Amino acid sequence: MNFDNVTNRQGTDCLKYDAAVRRNKPADVLPFWVADMDFPTAPCILNALHARIDHGIFGYSEADPDRFYNVLKKWFQTRHHWTIQKNWIIQTPGIVFALAMTVRAYSKPGDSILIQQPVYYPFSEVIQDNNRNVVNSPLILKNGSYKIDFDDFEKKIIENNVKLFLLCNPHNPGGRVWTKEELIQMGDICLSHHVCIAADEIHQDFVWPNHIHTVFASLGEIYEQNTIICTSPSKTFNLAGLQLSNIFIPNPILRRKFKKEITKTGYSQLNTLGLVAGEAAYREGAPWLDELKIYLYDNITYTQNFLQQNLPQIGFICPEGTYLVWLDFRALGLTEAQREDILLNQAGLWLDSGAMFGPDGEGFERLNIACPRTILKTALEKLCVLQHITN
Repeated sequence: MNFDNVTNRQGTDCLKYDAAVRRNKPADVLPFWVADMDFPTAPCILNALHARIDHGIFGYSEADPDRFYNVLKKWFQTRHHWTIQKNWIIQTPGIVFALAMTVRAYSKPGDSILIQQPVYYPFSEVIQDNNRNVVNSPLILKNGSYKIDFDDFEKKIIENNVKLFLLCNPHNPGGRVWTKEELIQMGDICLSHHVCIAADEIHQDFVWPNHIHTVFASLGEIYEQNTIICTSPSKTFNLAGLQLSNIFIPNPILRRKFKKEITKTGYSQLNTLGLVAGEAAYREGAPWLDELKIYLYDNITYTQNFLQQNLPQIGFICPEGTYLVWLDFRALGLTEAQREDILLNQAGLWLDSGAMFGPDGEGFERLNIACPRTILKTALEKLCVLQHITN
């Protein structure tokens, strides 16, 4: 695959490039914020979509339960050493939607829900928008890597009578891929205090050398029965706009509660082309993904080397997973407003400000490296306007 090829996304109504002015950004800003990729999806997916489009009818659709289950089962067995069952699967239009349903299914207004900031900002939004309380057990940045404060984790659960924990693994934006031992320790604490776990594992297919993604439900039956596993082909195959996620809920009681919340929304059949794309991705997309991962890891290494050579004052939090790089600007001594002004109006770059991920993200920026290297190189060179601040 030629991942160096640049595809012009402007004028396609894509959020990444075409929403700048609507979001009060300069029209010519170079975007590295939202977590989608600047690569066309796998040819096998395009072929499946073309075939369905040529058929010409896009009525109400549901995936064949046996056929779709078989491709999902093979994918998770092969890639993640986890065996799923067909009745566990619930399909939703997205993981954020699923997290909102989880909040509504397993808590009531006024209840407390635990997150670990800095973390993907819709976590706090779906909690607050559903009139629940956000409880934060912040991650600790130590020696360039985030750690869990397990004492604080349990203390916050007890003090706030927490009902639900939203886990992000691989972690966005911190890049951690939590070890089996870390997952078990969190799981044991939650079990001992009757806290349900919803695991957002959308980045599970992007894990880098010397790290292994462990599906939370694969830890054992006691963890499986207390967990909602949220997955999607959208990050893996760049299909976010086709709106398909696969949610796995082994516990039948938890599953019924989740389905009931979906029913209340009035949502039923999924996007027809999303179903087509998802099945093709899991059936035939592995070779494309394997090539893509090599390219993305090289982009991460390129970014790290560039910053070390040209902007060593910017801390590089080396990701163990995801194609999102977490950069530490705190040594520059800039306020949030000063840094954003320089990035937007001098460098011409649109990144995700760390403050979006909670107060523990202040002073950081999230950079999406899933693009052709020429575009990444341009962005990093633009970032060098910060040199005059540090000299």
